[in-house]
Amino acid sequence: MTKWGLSATILAPAPDILRFAAYHLEQGAHRLYLYLDAENPDAYATLKAHSKIRVQTCDVAHWKKLIGKRPDRHQVRQTLNATHAYNRRAEVDWLIHMDVDEFLVSQPPIAEALGALDRTQIAARVRPVELLGGSDRAFKAFIPAGPNRRALVNEIYPTFGTYVRGGFLSHLAGKLFVRTGLPDMTVRIHNAFQDGKMLVDAVELTQMDLAHCHAKSWDAWRAAYTYRLQKGSYRSEIKPATTPENGGLSLHDLFTLIEAESGLAGLRQFYDEVIGDSPDLRARLEAHGLLRLIKIDLDAAAHRHFPDAFI
Repeated sequence: MTKWGLSATILAPAPDILRFAAYHLEQGAHRLYLYLDAENPDAYATLKAHSKIRVQTCDVAHWKKLIGKRPDRHQVRQTLNATHAYNRRAEVDWLIHMDVDEFLVSQPPIAEALGALDRTQIAARVRPVELLGGSDRAFKAFIPAGPNRRALVNEIYPTFGTYVRGGFLSHLAGKLFVRTGLPDMTVRIHNAFQDGKMLVDAVELTQMDLAHCHAKSWDAWRAAYTYRLQKGSYRSEIKPATTPENGGLSLHDLFTLIEAESGLAGLRQFYDEVIGDSPDLRARLEAHGLLRLIKIDLDAAAHRHFPDAFI
């Protein structure tokens, strides 16, 4: 039987970490390599006790052993930890790096899908579906790149479609399974490099989705907004969906402009059109075959795997 695992660098409340871990154990993960970005005694003790989980607190000693000191940028910390997990003694056949708000959904089971790949295939990509804020099961589907994608996105999001790549607020790249045991491998957030060269021939896992809960609600999105604007997925160095010559703005510049012109009401208008669950958005997505209803029962999984933590 093919064995797979995941690595994740996590800064989140203990219940969220445990739900993430439990869900992927339910999906058949053989190993979870979890790096806690800050001390979290409640999560650590529960995770440490599970036979399929390897947990590490990223304290001063961890970073001193790895590179000398803690990197300032969380993206760098993620890359270093993902590569560290990959370079451990191999306990799985495939390893994927993920975030705590991402959940693998597959039909057939993940192990079966990976086991069916040719032995010469060393990388496999899972594309995202993005949660509609306020829903626990409605997602917008990934639109593959092509000549019609921009027009389709502009039709679904008539005001802001120009600025949202593929209709998604977060990444389109998804995440990458990499076959283990290969030399000179560096694992990054969305890609992997061997001997300094990016793996470019990843097979697309079309029967598997990466359910990304980027914005669970208006309040959750607002709570994460400032950090994302300054240091995360909306930071200034990320390129716009279309070139400036074609009217494109990066999300950073777009949000800065919206705030300057319309304040919080403008951000709410953006959220309602692009992110928030509504009958109108569901209808527009469904008209193009882009609405996905996926039930991810995190609480049930957490109660089964960590009953003492969820009494």
